[in-house]
Amino acid sequence: MSDTVLFALEAGLNGLTVGIMYSLVALGFVLIFKASGIFNFAQGVMALFAALTLVGFQTGQVPFSHLINAIFGAHVSDFGFTMPAFLAIILTVVVMVLLALLIERLVLKHLVNQEPIILFMATIGLAYFLEGLGDIMWGAEVKRLDVGIPQGMSSWVDETTYNLFGYGFYIDTLSLWALLIAAVLVTGLVVFSQYTKQGRALRAVADDHQAALSVGISLRFIWVLTWSIAGIVALVAGIMWGSKSGVQFSLSLIALKALPVLILGGFTSIPGAIVGGLLIGVGEKLFDFFMQPVIGGATENWFAYMLALVFLLFRPQGLFGERIIERV
Repeated sequence: MSDTVLFALEAGLNGLTVGIMYSLVALGFVLIFKASGIFNFAQGVMALFAALTLVGFQTGQVPFSHLINAIFGAHVSDFGFTMPAFLAIILTVVVMVLLALLIERLVLKHLVNQEPIILFMATIGLAYFLEGLGDIMWGAEVKRLDVGIPQGMSSWVDETTYNLFGYGFYIDTLSLWALLIAAVLVTGLVVFSQYTKQGRALRAVADDHQAALSVGISLRFIWVLTWSIAGIVALVAGIMWGSKSGVQFSLSLIALKALPVLILGGFTSIPGAIVGGLLIGVGEKLFDFFMQPVIGGATENWFAYMLALVFLLFRPQGLFGERIIERV
């Protein structure tokens, strides 16, 4: 097997692992869009906020310490203890559920039956608010996130591919864990959606809000449930991306990379978010590998959006999305 083919295979495998990271962010978009028809622009910032909160709990940092010091001239920074990763994750989940309750109570409740563009603009405002809140609560410096997930080159992949091809592939162990976690997460979400009472209620609300209300389904409860699950998914995405590149405010920009994933997979399909992420990840790595000598580098910055544009022209509902025909 030629070196070019081996290098392309390695790039493709790395693309799969990167694509699954994109999919983790896209899942939150899909969940909220299915239940309420809202494109949640704040999903990327929710991942950032969850990661900041997790690091804050782990390190025992005092929330709003910068604000307290500025107002009262104090010098508080931390409580003097650290917290195990598992306990910190549990507390962060509680915070994300409380955040979902507040969003429903303070924002969504007042926007029932409003136009989709109004709800979309509300999520933009929510994104900027959460970003500022995270800055005030935990500070703007880059933070290291470590929950015990192994990182570095996977020796197993290296040895296996060397025995098969005579060339060891470099695959990050963290990315393999992300692949496993995403598989468990998607399986859990599909089982929840198909086989639980709350999951069936969520699908009913997604199909028709008024019909769901007429049979006694609480729209407010479904919204809280959906935003809570999206918050937990955001926490998982924040852990993966934060462990990979540190918890920093540029983390919120990963939401932009989730947009092509949604366009490819479909805005209403949980499996579609995974497949779309894998296609984007593999596509951008292989395109960069083959085309970089011809047109130069940095193709990964725009390839996903060009692919999404092609899908919008020929299959706007995505691979797994439902085609909606409105009769006038």
